[in-house]
Amino acid sequence: MTRKNAIHNLINEAALELLEFIKDCESDHKEHGYWVPAAKIKDDLDLNFVAVPQSGRQHGPKGWVFATLARILEDKSLIEHKKIGNRAFYRSIRK
Repeated sequence: MTRKNAIHNLINEAALELLEFIKDCESDHKEHGYWVPAAKIKDDLDLNFVAVPQSGRQHGPKGWVFATLARILEDKSLIEHKKIGNRAFYRSIRK
């Protein structure tokens, strides 16, 4: 296995862990159609990181890891996303 393949496999595994977390949280949000707030996911999993070199500038950690993993799941049609105002929500796609 190449390093590229190994890294991509790890990223996909992380995305699938995120999917399982979203599924676990959905039952707590039945009254809202099983939509889980993105802020809850990012906070509970502590998925905010600084994305620039130490010599660079970024004003605090951002949710880029979460956003990347969520997009992978969306591209695989495993989750769906909606936005209400400036709040984002996710839920799994039941097949």
